[in-house]
Amino acid sequence: MLTVGADYYKIDVVKIASIFFRKGHIIMKIGIGNDHAAVDMKNEIKAYLEEKGYEVINFGTDTDASCHYPEYAEKVALAVTGGEADLGILICGTGVGISIAANKVEGIRAVVCSEPYSAKLSREHNNTNILAFGARVIGIETAKMIVDAWLDAEFMGGKHGARVDMIMDIEKRKIHGNY
Repeated sequence: MLTVGADYYKIDVVKIASIFFRKGHIIMKIGIGNDHAAVDMKNEIKAYLEEKGYEVINFGTDTDASCHYPEYAEKVALAVTGGEADLGILICGTGVGISIAANKVEGIRAVVCSEPYSAKLSREHNNTNILAFGARVIGIETAKMIVDAWLDAEFMGGKHGARVDMIMDIEKRKIHGNY
């Protein structure tokens, strides 16, 4: 994290740079990625988010030619961890494979959801930074409800923060070969 200011008042310059002010509102950047099974749903979700005022960065495919979802999962995950996007949304046939791939990137906590309640709790309790779902599993209206629930929720911290720290410690031990 690049910081400026005294020790007691640090500003994350990368994070601040990723937020723009337009018409008095903070604009959040959402990275979106998909494979060939989810082109139509990606386009509908992208338009839906833009109508709501989000800036959406497309990292997915725009054709129905067979492709490999791990490539798109990695692009979105790296955009999130690198500060290019604040959060990410991934869509494939089921949401499962693309979320597994995203979770291989250090710092990512991706969740696959097929209903809004789990999406909401994943943000409140687990501070997820990528949401995944399946274009072959849910319809567009359910997808919109899931996205809204996820984006409207806020991390609660407290005991949940301690648990997220424990999850991140597991990741650090794995990366540094302490297993």
